[in-house]
Amino acid sequence: MSRTILFLRSLLFALLITLATVVWAPLCFLFAPMSYPNRYYWTSRWNVFVIWAAKVVCGIRYEIRGYENLPDGPAVLLSKHQSAWETIFYLCAMPRPLVYVFKKEITYIPFFGWGIALLRMIPIDRSKGKDAMARVISIGRQRLADGQWIIMFPEGTRSAVGRQGKYKGGGARLAVETNTQVVPIAMNSGECWPRNAFIKKPGLITVSIGKPISPEGLTPGELLQQVETWIESEMRVISPAVYAGEKQPVPQAAPAK
Repeated sequence: MSRTILFLRSLLFALLITLATVVWAPLCFLFAPMSYPNRYYWTSRWNVFVIWAAKVVCGIRYEIRGYENLPDGPAVLLSKHQSAWETIFYLCAMPRPLVYVFKKEITYIPFFGWGIALLRMIPIDRSKGKDAMARVISIGRQRLADGQWIIMFPEGTRSAVGRQGKYKGGGARLAVETNTQVVPIAMNSGECWPRNAFIKKPGLITVSIGKPISPEGLTPGELLQQVETWIESEMRVISPAVYAGEKQPVPQAAPAK
């Protein structure tokens, strides 16, 4: 497919998403008086539309492996992060309402920020360091008790395809502090929806969900190491061509305790 066609398809997609956002954000205020489950459902219909439009307009399909690994109970999801695609996808794909931990400036974004502010997310001021983490643990404990799942991206920001960012321990610490199992998730969205790129490419995104890891008996560092090893090993399973030139494979994760 020529770059011109890819550009035109990406432009159409961008226009559709902009229109959908402008229309849907004001409607979200009508959902505010609803019960939280209903408010969450109707607000996330925007996410459903975006994923559908990405498939129809840009040819971005997806498959989920290991969906049966999702637990019937509290969980902290720790995911690979390559694109905006997964931040949109997870909200409407998971069986329980999700709570994202994100920088508070996102809520200031016109239209998009208005909608997300109506959901029970955890906006934080990253400059506050320990205080920000204490807020995540305090509110996260409440959200988990309410039946929601916390989702975090341990790399902190989107990593380029074939690259690995530095894994940070906030999500692992939350899991240990609240004694909540962790679900690692590998995915290769950057191959179709690259970070910081306007042009979207047709293809198949694979979302691979690992078995839950219990934090019992583990330090946050040990738990994070298990998560990192599983995710990065699984990335080489779902995107073998990307990592074909590596001299040595990432070691397999140790069995969860």
